[in-house]
Amino acid sequence: MKSCPMSAAPAANPNSWLYLLERFDVGVIHLDKALHVVGMNDFARRSLPVQDKLPFDKYVLDFHPDAAKNKVKFLLDQAECPVNNAPPMAMMINIPDRMLLIKVSKIGDMQGATTGYTLVFYDITDVVSPEAEGVARGRDSGEAAERRLLRKIPTIKQNRVLLVDVPSVSFIRSEGHYTWVHTGQGSQFCNLNIGDLEGRLDPQLFLRVHRSYIVNLSHVDEIVRDDGRMTLRMMGPTPVEIPVSRSSAPTLLEHLGLVDPAPVRN
Repeated sequence: MKSCPMSAAPAANPNSWLYLLERFDVGVIHLDKALHVVGMNDFARRSLPVQDKLPFDKYVLDFHPDAAKNKVKFLLDQAECPVNNAPPMAMMINIPDRMLLIKVSKIGDMQGATTGYTLVFYDITDVVSPEAEGVARGRDSGEAAERRLLRKIPTIKQNRVLLVDVPSVSFIRSEGHYTWVHTGQGSQFCNLNIGDLEGRLDPQLFLRVHRSYIVNLSHVDEIVRDDGRMTLRMMGPTPVEIPVSRSSAPTLLEHLGLVDPAPVRN
């Protein structure tokens, strides 16, 4: 009797989150109740500067960069909140130039009392940033590598991570340590700060025109001058005006081709 061939399982969509998560290694860090590091898995040891920082038995915030401390503390505070689940948060850490998707969960005993915390992270750099030729070449040769530009910006909405295509972004507005990413469909919260994003966006397309704003130059509809002040009117059904600082105005006009670039002096 001939055996019937088994039908092949449908190929996984390489762009789906399920497919990507199946391929991701998971970093796991265990904290005690006092937020001291008591253990981590092999992937976390390989991904984080463990040998340089020697984090074991230390308070978890002591070995984080200053720019990340408020974000990590926010995650831990959310994990302790009795009515909310901790939202997944994306943040930039210097290992170098990697994007991690992080979640913190509270661990409890039989009575539900907190005994510690587990921090889980995925390295999603390859999803949000294409690897430029210069990056790979620099890594292989040992030379300083170029920073990887973002092709998607991770944003948070109701405990979900939404990846916003960079070309669709009209402007980015800073709000303390966090930002709001504005597109034609609305705005999304992002817990990367404006400096993180400025360094990872194409400088030929995106320009920081104010300490609180980055604009996509291809979405600028009009330049408005009023009493020595300059603002940008952005494309879209609802008029939005972005302030331009005096120090940023010359660079902006040069990028838009409205003035000749400064001559190079020998």
